[in-house]
Amino acid sequence: MNSNYHDDDRHVLDREAFRAPPSGACWREKNVGDTERVISLAAGAGLALVGLARGRLRGLALTTLGAGLIWRGYTGHCQGYAILGVNNAKRNPATSVPARQGVKLDKTIVVARPAADLYRFWRRLENLPQVMRHVKDVRSIDSQHSRWVAEGAFGKDLEWDAEIINEREDEMLAWASLPNGDVETAGSVHFRPLGDDQGTEIVVSLKYNPPAGRMGAHLATLLGEGLEEKLDEDLSTFKQVMETGMAAAPSVG
Repeated sequence: MNSNYHDDDRHVLDREAFRAPPSGACWREKNVGDTERVISLAAGAGLALVGLARGRLRGLALTTLGAGLIWRGYTGHCQGYAILGVNNAKRNPATSVPARQGVKLDKTIVVARPAADLYRFWRRLENLPQVMRHVKDVRSIDSQHSRWVAEGAFGKDLEWDAEIINEREDEMLAWASLPNGDVETAGSVHFRPLGDDQGTEIVVSLKYNPPAGRMGAHLATLLGEGLEEKLDEDLSTFKQVMETGMAAAPSVG
């Protein structure tokens, strides 16, 4: 990767480091934001009910995880955050995805189309639900801002607004979610021509802070909704749509 790639992504994905709590702080200090507490309570209750219904060892594990989420939401305290020195309750609202939080992914794929074609498709954000199956709707508000609706856990839709914060035509886009949405996310996509009609290398860098933080990411994986698998599927669908004009039928089972 060239240096521009790293410079572009550094300020997008890691905008602010949180300070560790002062020594001697009470372990029960609130370090989980209000929105995240509500989501933790809801997710914990749902997971506990699923675990009770399943029974046996796996059900017990799900119920235990659900109870942990409920306690996290009720107290506003996350021991994992305390160990890492993270405090979402004192969060700077201008920060998209704080440093040391969330899940970061980097994916690369080669598509047999010119970079300009791929950039134009991606830049028209309303196209993205065609290749991102968990995204229900994207609507542009203006040239830089958009509103997103995606499928969430337990059948609950997630909604957030996003802003294009950096772009170079036919080369790259970078974005970040805005405060007060259901999802905290930031990322970039780079389009690198390979030359000699070999197509374009696409590099996607994504950072995502799921509802209920890292525990929420673990929960999504347990329920078969892991972010990495979704991103792999989305990029494969994008490749097929751009190369053939048709998306593969969704898998069954």
